[in-house]
Amino acid sequence: MDSLKKKVVLAGGTGFVGKYFNEMFHNMGYEVKIISRQEGHISWDNQSEIIEAINESDMLINLAGKSVDCRYNEKNKREILMSRVDTTRILGQALLECYNPPSLWINSSTATIYRHAEDRPMTEETGDIGSGFSVDVATEWEKAFFSFDLPTTRQVALRLAIVLGEHGGVMTAFKNLVRFGLGGAQGSGHQKFSWIHIDDLFDMTLFIRDNKDISGVINCSAPHPVTNRELMETLRKTMNVKFGLPSPKWMLELGAIVIKTETELILKSRWVIPDRIEKAGYVFKYATLDNALQQILQRV
Repeated sequence: MDSLKKKVVLAGGTGFVGKYFNEMFHNMGYEVKIISRQEGHISWDNQSEIIEAINESDMLINLAGKSVDCRYNEKNKREILMSRVDTTRILGQALLECYNPPSLWINSSTATIYRHAEDRPMTEETGDIGSGFSVDVATEWEKAFFSFDLPTTRQVALRLAIVLGEHGGVMTAFKNLVRFGLGGAQGSGHQKFSWIHIDDLFDMTLFIRDNKDISGVINCSAPHPVTNRELMETLRKTMNVKFGLPSPKWMLELGAIVIKTETELILKSRWVIPDRIEKAGYVFKYATLDNALQQILQRV
């Protein structure tokens, strides 16, 4: 019976999203193979083992990439880029060597590929590609992904918004800000916050698996982005915290240096709409932020 088990390969499957996907696929009865730099999994340096894992699998999902929650010095910038482009190329080469490759390869990308937008939402069709380091990374990442000609494998790049979930990701930092009275607007507060609940991210993956005419780039975000001010208000309300001090831009710049991160993660306006997936018929489980946060923070 085991030989009939469906197999999914999670590349970079040990992070916040990867751990959740691993658990969900296991619960569905899948055999899950993980490629990771962490011990106990298939190593990125072991090409033959990667090929063996991917061969005769149903789906390959690549979530690999160094966290962007760091200072953008030259060393980190190089690691951020290479951890995305190199892993994507390794997987593409492995797919070319499979005698029975998976019918679907989903690769992470990022909604940060679009410009800072406070004037109108960005769809896959009408969105403007931005400029700067983060956009260059996203562009090179997608270029590496779509450079492979794989006649029997459908390719989908997920332009991921900020993923919200119970056990990690950005929620830990946001909860702490609110708890310590710093849950006010950040910067102008007008910048848009595009997000997706981790449940919808997983369900969207299954929807793409089952809808075989979907390929290319997909905006992976909930249909109702909010402003930063609305985000912080909703967090305070959900956590029953009455007051939150705002953080002006200069304070964020200082704080980012202290905690070794970049203000772009908070100040860039990401106004991203999931146009293609909704037109294909996907219905969101968590379409609004208040519903998503109630589920995530119900144990707070």
